[in-house]
Amino acid sequence: MSPEMQRFKHTLREHAERRGHAIALWGDGSKMDYATLYAEVEYRQQRLRDEHISVVALALDNGIEAMLWDLATLFEGLACVILPGFFSPAQRRHCLEQSQAERVIADPLYEEELHAAGYRHSGEFWHRHFAGPNRLPAGTAKLTFTSGTTGTPKGVCLSADSLLRVARELEQASQPVEAKHHLALLPLAILLENLGCYAALYAGAMLSVPSQKTLGIQGASGVDPTRLLACLAERRAQSLILVPQLLLMLVTAAEQKAFNPHVVRFAAVGGARVSHDLLQRAERVGLPVFEGYGLSECASVVCLNRPQAHRPGSVGQPLPHVQLRLADDGEVLIQGSMLLGYLGEAPYTGEWWPSGDLGAFDDDGFLYLRGRKKHQFVTSFGRNVNPEWVEAELTQGGDIAQAFVHGEALPHNHALLWPVRADCTSQVLERAVAKANATLPDYARIHCWTRLDQPFTAANGLLTANGRPRRDAIVERYQTLLTTPILSEELPS
Repeated sequence: MSPEMQRFKHTLREHAERRGHAIALWGDGSKMDYATLYAEVEYRQQRLRDEHISVVALALDNGIEAMLWDLATLFEGLACVILPGFFSPAQRRHCLEQSQAERVIADPLYEEELHAAGYRHSGEFWHRHFAGPNRLPAGTAKLTFTSGTTGTPKGVCLSADSLLRVARELEQASQPVEAKHHLALLPLAILLENLGCYAALYAGAMLSVPSQKTLGIQGASGVDPTRLLACLAERRAQSLILVPQLLLMLVTAAEQKAFNPHVVRFAAVGGARVSHDLLQRAERVGLPVFEGYGLSECASVVCLNRPQAHRPGSVGQPLPHVQLRLADDGEVLIQGSMLLGYLGEAPYTGEWWPSGDLGAFDDDGFLYLRGRKKHQFVTSFGRNVNPEWVEAELTQGGDIAQAFVHGEALPHNHALLWPVRADCTSQVLERAVAKANATLPDYARIHCWTRLDQPFTAANGLLTANGRPRRDAIVERYQTLLTTPILSEELPS
């Protein structure tokens, strides 16, 4: 057992022995104390040990069971992949095939999907045998798949030491505010939330893990504000992890006196850029927001604002376990807690990880992000999308000649469309968009589209000489159109 894993398990055992009756987990309809949690994890470790396997996949909604199996897999030294509910069935199958997950623990709604993928159900597990060598780097504890910048998400292999070091740093960062109750709003498949849960357990806090259904969250971008606010009012959690879109919802609710922000002591926000205006609104209503920055390849969080070191507009100072520097072109380079490698590829042996993000440091070491080197954008729900993937889906149906997709820091993706034929009707374009959306996971789908009055050409400066879209020029030309909100921020009465 690795040093960080020994430390984490020893901490949980101490909680079980010294304050065993304290509530550890609060699910939809039940609670579990620390003594029971520790015993249940050890029982599940034995169940996994009896299976003689190396890779386990979890397809469970947030809840007590999901957390217990996640911890058991971690402590048993197995590789765990948590299948995102917001992935498409094809993407989840890709994750299972690539990881060679021999056992799956799943909610009943995945039965048909798992049968189709060649699994058979017996007892607690779905079983499948894989021939051939293990494709994971040695020491892989967690296999997290990127949120699908293309149709086939890439698997990032991480060690237990890297994961738990970050979890410990998150617990240390929030110590000054003494938050005793953390509510997991994001799916456990999101690495940041997964580690936030570990941090809460490290602290001996109560960890609320209501299902996404109870929270009113559907997929990657659907939220029922009434249900979410009701759950927050009932649980009265003191710490949260938010993506910008959820932060916007809570700030708007607080402004309308529909949410009490003063219960919250620490709200970490990450996953995508947060506007300065939204941070100011959060401050005005008294919601303590601490922006951070991280990436899966470095086991999630690398920078974070903290109560004792907070500079709005920045993503904070680097956490103690990492070092950051800037390349000559301003790209952020990171050292520490790096991935073991990508699934199916050679182990990573580099010293510094190129983040793909441009940044600058102030004199006190706070990092300010300046944009992304690549075309990939990040929605306000924290999902990564490669627009070229979505544009290819839109244009391959025969009705759309050109498509440009934009969603950076926005809750909904907007497409600019130029039809193949001048007599193409709006109904034809609508059907073409719907057909493309049917092949995409929800975070990559088009929610709003606009028919262009002219195509992109080299003559109007919107195409390169070899026919590629000049993305910055297109965004500049259509900035107002692309960023106009299509949903009101008003809450339902």
